[in-house]
Amino acid sequence: MRRTLPALLLSLSAAVHAAPSDAAFEDMDALLVEKGLIARLGDQLQTARHTVGDQASGLVINAMAFLGVPYKYGGNTVDSGFDCSGFVRAVFEQSVGKVLPRRSDEQAAATQVIDRNELKPGDLVFFNTMRRAFSHVGIYVGDGKFIHSPRAGSHVRVEDMRKSYWNTRFNGARRVPLLAATGPAAASP
Repeated sequence: MRRTLPALLLSLSAAVHAAPSDAAFEDMDALLVEKGLIARLGDQLQTARHTVGDQASGLVINAMAFLGVPYKYGGNTVDSGFDCSGFVRAVFEQSVGKVLPRRSDEQAAATQVIDRNELKPGDLVFFNTMRRAFSHVGIYVGDGKFIHSPRAGSHVRVEDMRKSYWNTRFNGARRVPLLAATGPAAASP
């Protein structure tokens, strides 16, 4: 974890387009204190924080709050643990109020297809890990990395999707439409 968190913070800065704000840094500091990472990282964290030029999205910050939550097949809460799609569903529901379908293949079908080179933090990345398409899902955090709940005996963590295992199983990327076309304006031509 000592080497990956500063790299993750730097990758978030390159991938998000909003201007930095003190509130974003305060949120990140609170999360890192809660996870006990500030004391362990010390100067590395401060260096990475000063290098970060952009504000990370709230969704990715909220996803990071679940680091370390154990995997549980069928799990969809912090208390029970998460499977991959339960984790993604909980992050979107708690962060932006968007309720996604429960299964990873249903999440793929309910979201907008994008090219891998169009990925932005908060997009979904899908993998074939069980000899069927879209059997695993995670949330892209930037710089080729994604956060997910991988498998039994593991926990929510960040991994590099360019590593051989993930790269060969990559099924596609999707964007979650956050602005629903509802109401009278949507009905008019």
